[in-house]
Amino acid sequence: MDHERVLRDVTVRLPTASTVPEACQWTVAALARHTPATATVLLRVHDRLRCVAATGAWQVFSHVPATTDAPTRHRPEPSVVRRVYTSGETAAVSDVAVDPDYLPVRPDVTAELCVPVRDPAGRPIGVLDLQWSEPVTLAPWRETAERLADRLGARIAALGGPPAESRSEKLLRHAAAFTAAPTDWDLMTAAITAARDVSALSAAVLVLTGRRGPRLGAATDIPGELEARIRAELTGSGPAALDRMIDRAHRYGSAYTLGEAGHPPTGEYLPLTRAGARTLVAVPVGAPTAGGVLLVADERSLRPDPTTVNLIELLAGQAWTCLDRLRTLARLREQASSDPLTGLRHTGPFGQRIASATPGRTALLAIDVDGFKDVNDTYGHQAGDRLLVGLARALEGALRQGDELYRTGGDEFVAVIEVSHPQEAVGIAERLTEAARRTGRTISVGIALPRPGETPDRTLHRADQALYAVKRQGRDGVHLSAA
Repeated sequence: MDHERVLRDVTVRLPTASTVPEACQWTVAALARHTPATATVLLRVHDRLRCVAATGAWQVFSHVPATTDAPTRHRPEPSVVRRVYTSGETAAVSDVAVDPDYLPVRPDVTAELCVPVRDPAGRPIGVLDLQWSEPVTLAPWRETAERLADRLGARIAALGGPPAESRSEKLLRHAAAFTAAPTDWDLMTAAITAARDVSALSAAVLVLTGRRGPRLGAATDIPGELEARIRAELTGSGPAALDRMIDRAHRYGSAYTLGEAGHPPTGEYLPLTRAGARTLVAVPVGAPTAGGVLLVADERSLRPDPTTVNLIELLAGQAWTCLDRLRTLARLREQASSDPLTGLRHTGPFGQRIASATPGRTALLAIDVDGFKDVNDTYGHQAGDRLLVGLARALEGALRQGDELYRTGGDEFVAVIEVSHPQEAVGIAERLTEAARRTGRTISVGIALPRPGETPDRTLHRADQALYAVKRQGRDGVHLSAA
């Protein structure tokens, strides 16, 4: 093999390549004329090494992660390509079967040569990867590939560097991040960060309706001066001004400025111009009665195009879908951990709470409604349900701030309270019995404080035993378990 000829064939056309993909494609096409190896050029685009040009394979990987994070269900296994990019060192793998980082592209591949593509300053910007399915001596090819990669890197730098991530790619990347947001706050932060990134405008603010009136969504981690001024101006403008912005967006749909001087904004957007915004894209979010408006702005007088607005609309729609999903899941979790009749939390969260009880400081109050079975038998279950709801509200009202009340059975409740001494727990239990009497019913209360080294189940058992002692003594009372 005349490796000098390979170098000439590849490099003779590089100076005439007018785009980065064209330079990469000429490189792999020229290599294909001299070797049966599959050739691929991957360049760093955002956080991934994206395939820019390839030849000679049934399939190629569209991209691989550029970072060295540990693999998970959502992050693929390591690869030779990623290893070479992160280390900046060539990998010559004479037997791919023994390299744990090899990613199979073809079943017959036996050897792989991967070299970093660097810019003139020596920084890796991608890799040139070659894979053979027949015997090959890698040493001469290593030198040739490294020289080719250096020349390709110089041409890529001359053309402005690796291709930028397209707006559609940004949209997809951010949309995927929305689905992984664990909370409303994280999602709103991700949404306005995405709007700034996709639009290339400097500020974004999300205004949402709510039960207590409109409010501003979470700020980005680094809001920037314009975003901070907009948030301050909107906060100072009051709920009515925010309502007008939301109503306009949902009444007329998305709108954007044309960057032309001498055309004042409508009244709804005056707070934004006072903050210094000269360019604005306003997109409705969600439903008119429960959604809001996404405002994306810049201090410069720019001319957003319809495609930009369409992409922001797609982002807003995806963000709202994910936000609605998070809220639905939160409601389901609340329903799963709450008693549907009284609204009190039940046994699931109660078990978690008593597991963290502090010996000598956390008191468990086991509560039982006296004569509840007679109410059900005499007046029916609907009457019994009304009794339980009324009693639950009365007991909640008698507890202090921070005390917790759980419904653990049909007519059984448990209060978990923090006290400084046992008699404080007795006093609170007596307040509960008094509150129950005001509803026309009576309760029996047993009290236990966890002992050092005692299991939560054992503490609750002692509280139940104290409760039974009250029952034996005639009900409507309080009993403290022995320390």
